[in-house]
Amino acid sequence: MDVVIEFAKILIPAGLVLYAMFLVVKSFLNKEFNEKMVDIKMNNTKIVLPIRLQAYERMCLFLERMSPSSLIPRLNVGELTSSEFHAVLLNEIREEYNHNVSQQVYMSEEAWEMVKNAKEDLIVTINSAASEFVEENESLELSRKIFEIYMNKDPDPIVTALNFIKSEIKESF
Repeated sequence: MDVVIEFAKILIPAGLVLYAMFLVVKSFLNKEFNEKMVDIKMNNTKIVLPIRLQAYERMCLFLERMSPSSLIPRLNVGELTSSEFHAVLLNEIREEYNHNVSQQVYMSEEAWEMVKNAKEDLIVTINSAASEFVEENESLELSRKIFEIYMNKDPDPIVTALNFIKSEIKESF
């Protein structure tokens, strides 16, 4: 029995020391791992943040270019019929959208949905205005109708999307 007690006197302190060393090493390794993760995140931020800002910038430009006050004067050459102008407007919106669609990777889901909704709302507005005219009407008449419908929208989906994107950019800083 004395041998067991003597063995326990040696084994218990040695076990406690070993357990304490295990905790110290584990704590040290966790600290090192966390520091490495912070370094990796900082490096990713240095690379990804400028790309994200560029994506938000491009989507702001897209929304500004798609607003009727910018889109219509830029595309209305005055020699088109309402149906031709309708096709030109829709084509321009789709081309601009397709050119910028890859930016969704760098944007939040909410921001991208707002951009998509603003684009779809504009297309619906243009289609609605175009449905009231026959092919032979002038593009100027269609332009007036689009402005009329769009001015009655409250809230303006494009302005709402722009404001949301700007608020997300502010959160990054």
